[in-house]
Amino acid sequence: MGFKCGIVGLPNVGKSTLFNALTETQAAQAANYPFCTIEPNVGQVGVPDLRLDKLAAIAGSAKIIPTQLGFVDIAGLVRGASKGEGLGNQFLGNIREVDAIVHVLRCFENDDIQHVDNKIDPVSDADTVETELMLSDLESLEKRVPAAQKKAAQGDKDARLLASVLLPALELLREGKPARLARPSDPEELQVFNSAQLLTAKPVLYVCNVEEDSAASGNAFSEKVFAKAKAEGANAVIVSAAIESELVSMEMDDRLVFLEEMGLHETGLARIIRSGYDLLHLLTFFTVGPKEARAWTVHAGAKAPDAAGEIHSDMQRGFIRAETIAYDDYVSLGGEGGAKDAGKLRQEGKEYVIADGDVLHFKFNV
Repeated sequence: MGFKCGIVGLPNVGKSTLFNALTETQAAQAANYPFCTIEPNVGQVGVPDLRLDKLAAIAGSAKIIPTQLGFVDIAGLVRGASKGEGLGNQFLGNIREVDAIVHVLRCFENDDIQHVDNKIDPVSDADTVETELMLSDLESLEKRVPAAQKKAAQGDKDARLLASVLLPALELLREGKPARLARPSDPEELQVFNSAQLLTAKPVLYVCNVEEDSAASGNAFSEKVFAKAKAEGANAVIVSAAIESELVSMEMDDRLVFLEEMGLHETGLARIIRSGYDLLHLLTFFTVGPKEARAWTVHAGAKAPDAAGEIHSDMQRGFIRAETIAYDDYVSLGGEGGAKDAGKLRQEGKEYVIADGDVLHFKFNV
């Protein structure tokens, strides 16, 4: 199970440049004018994980298959998008289909690149986009909640649940706050909440697109964004789309040298992925053998049969047990054989909760 992040922001903030760099393609045309991106570009990238390479080396795996992360490059939003301005309805529909929002904010000065508001103010830009998403959600719930309340008054239990879950979100939106602040903890209520597909219910990662010289430590613009993210309980990362574009054309060894020269220890992609995993409460488990070493993604809290289902539905349906080795044990003991001899290979049943880094082998019967 990969996950899909929608890259959003105002026009000319570096969305398509970042998308091209992250997916190592030129699928999105990057140009200096609004609405360069009209149809959403979708790219799948392998999630870099040094643990997978180490596991493959120990097991002598012929192939290495990372888990996948999807990026959707969505055209720039403008004021009035919720009312259809700037092809807004189409863009909002694209956002509705993603799991999380990667909100790219311009945190650099450059007179050669036009800004739609002729000023550099990333917090104001963020508020512009968030307002359009909130207005769209507000319009939706202003219709849905009264309709659900009417049915609830007639004894409809499903409608009563729907109204009770969405009313707090509607009240927040009326106050100018995003619906995600009303996210319920009860599993049944959460399922209803998620089914509403509210735009402002999606988790947000702010990406501060800075100039090259600020890529390591950020600048005054990015500091304001980080303060905003902290106040909202959101995540933020610093990335230079220009640097990421340069890295695409380099060999791996050259990339490492270049990153070191820039005072960076990893690519922007790695930072975005790590923050994205944290944002969506995801973790990675591995399957390892002579044919392939492969990484898989599940939500935190997933049990062994759920993880088996990520590989094949038959494994989940006929699940018997999971042979489990912790990553550190697999590495320190030289693989499955050493872990087994040391008593570190465990037999786990249906109630076992997957831990990040678990090396798993599933037993099943269908």
